[in-house]
This record gives sequence, C-alpha cells and structure tokens, in this order.
Amino acid sequence: MAKIKIAALISGGGRTVLNLAEEISAGRLDAELNLVIASRDCKGVQRCRQAGMDVHIVALKDMPDANSYSEAITNILDQAEVDLVIMAGFLSLWPIPEKYAGKVVNIHPALLPLFGGKGMFGHHVHQAVVDHGCKVSGCTVHFVNNEYDEGPIILQKCVPVYDTDSPDDVAERVFVQECIAFPEAIALIAAGKVTIDGRIVRITE
Repeated sequence: MAKIKIAALISGGGRTVLNLAEEISAGRLDAELNLVIASRDCKGVQRCRQAGMDVHIVALKDMPDANSYSEAITNILDQAEVDLVIMAGFLSLWPIPEKYAGKVVNIHPALLPLFGGKGMFGHHVHQAVVDHGCKVSGCTVHFVNNEYDEGPIILQKCVPVYDTDSPDDVAERVFVQECIAFPEAIALIAAGKVTIDGRIVRITE
C-alpha cells in the first residue's frame, strides 16, 4: 500500500512540520512529507529547506485576489499529487476548492470551539486562555473548511492550566501535546479509519 503523501502549509517557524518529519524518519508515521508551501519568507522556510523539503513561498500580497491565491496554492498541490494537506501554523486564508474538501487538516492550540476564529492564533490564544482563568486547555486537530476553525473535530488533547501560568507556559505545555496529536490524527486518516458524518468525525478501530 502506498504511503499517504502530505503537503504542509506554514507561516512561522515550521516546528510542527519538522516534528512530523522526525516521526516519519523514525518510522512512527507511515507517510511522505516533502512539499511545503509558506505564506511568507518565514523562519520555517529555511528550516524545511535544510531538512531537504521542496519549499514554495506563495504570498497573498503578491496575488490580485483570493481566487488567484487559491489557484496558485492548488496548482502546486495538484502537480505534487498530494493526498492530504496539513495546516501547520498557516495564517493566510486559503479558499479551499471542492476537490480538496475532507483532505485538509489543521491543528489549533486550544480546545475548539473555544478560543477559535479569525485572529485567534499562537500567543493570542494562550493569552485569552490565561485571561479567562481556564483550568484546562489543549489542542484540536480538525478538518478545514472555508470558515476559520469551524471544520469537524478529529481529536483533542488536554493540558492543565495553573493560576501561576503565563501564556508561554501554556503554549509550551500545549505544543508537547500538538506533537502527539497531529501524527496520531494523520495516522488514523492514512489508515482509512476516519469518516466525516456532518459535524461528527467517526473513527473506526
């Protein structure tokens, strides 16, 4: 059986992609991850290139409109014949074409539907968690549709939040779980154990 072929979309440091590459290299995730598309010339571009990946920079500001931006990304993915697209800290809105419905997943650094939506990413999320006095937080792996953080949830991991925590403390604890959750979700998809039933993701044994 052929390995699932993955492409990653990034806007930042690329740590999530490098973690997945490490899982693949160690034989813990049966997949191929060679293609990365970045929304800007970020730190992750250099890191992923150093890891031997094919990295493209496709910036929204260089495109006349959102449809052109979507087409530019989609063309690269089509040429690579990828099976699954992962958003790993991707901050631009990619209008997803119908043919990629159910083939795009994201990891969000909170327990959706809490602390999601436009503008809720990275430090902003963890600051909001601390400001609200939450006792738990975590991460969510979900399918992506064309609304921010609205796609069906595949799996979630929880972490405690202490009243002495800074947003950085929460971020560090959540990222540890992200490094577990994303490979786990991708492995389930690769094994054909995931189906979408409306808003519900069903996972078979």
